[in-house]
Amino acid sequence: MVGFTKLATAGLLATSALAAPHGHHHSHTKRSNSKRGAAYNDVALIQPVAQAVSWAYDWNMLADGLVPDGVEYVPMLWGSKMFGGWASAIQTTLASGSKYILGFNEPDNPSQASMSPSDAVQAYKDHITPYAGKATLISPSATNSNNPGEGLDWLKQFMDGCSDCNIGGLSVHWYGDSADDLKNFVSQTVDLGNQYGIDQIWLTEFTLNSAMNGGDPNGAASFLQDVLPWLDSQPNVARYAYYMCAEGYLLNGGSLSPSGQVYTS
Repeated sequence: MVGFTKLATAGLLATSALAAPHGHHHSHTKRSNSKRGAAYNDVALIQPVAQAVSWAYDWNMLADGLVPDGVEYVPMLWGSKMFGGWASAIQTTLASGSKYILGFNEPDNPSQASMSPSDAVQAYKDHITPYAGKATLISPSATNSNNPGEGLDWLKQFMDGCSDCNIGGLSVHWYGDSADDLKNFVSQTVDLGNQYGIDQIWLTEFTLNSAMNGGDPNGAASFLQDVLPWLDSQPNVARYAYYMCAEGYLLNGGSLSPSGQVYTS
């Protein structure tokens, strides 16, 4: 869904993030085994949710600052724009302790990484599979589009071509209108993973369409009250990240929004 604008602003964010306070110690019990993650553009904005999450990512290869103590940074190879800097960046990130690598961002979406399954297979083999054994490799993040050649249809074509890519988990995104629709989509993704002997599903972006850009804050909170316990109860859902650690989403005026309060509870 997002990512294109992230690249344009990454330099600004990196600069501002370095000036922001990071890594505060806090009195909360760290949920090191939590599935919950923080999707962010500004690393300083993880702090309000830090006690509830075990991992974080920024659609990028490097963290652009220090993530809070006890939160694992997970790098992503967004798409072809990042291929040139990837080999150097991933060595740095793996050396810092990252144990997972996320694949391309919505390659089935023309406005995002925009790759055919066959092109994505070759790029994955070239740029990500070489790190098998050093990290658990996660598939490209497909959308929940029902259009032919998109969504799980794209992901299945990719997996059919990438059977020797050493992929350990499937990643998907969901934007929709109801908790039931999310549960149905995640269950379909679990079924797809089972076809390839993969029991790790990552839901790395999800929210209600009505909650985008700060809309329907109470509806978003009710939605999370429904889906978070369900996601936590699904053995094949390994990790998830609500969209996102930013004003108008999990945050409101620097404090937790209604959905942020649910996400950290």
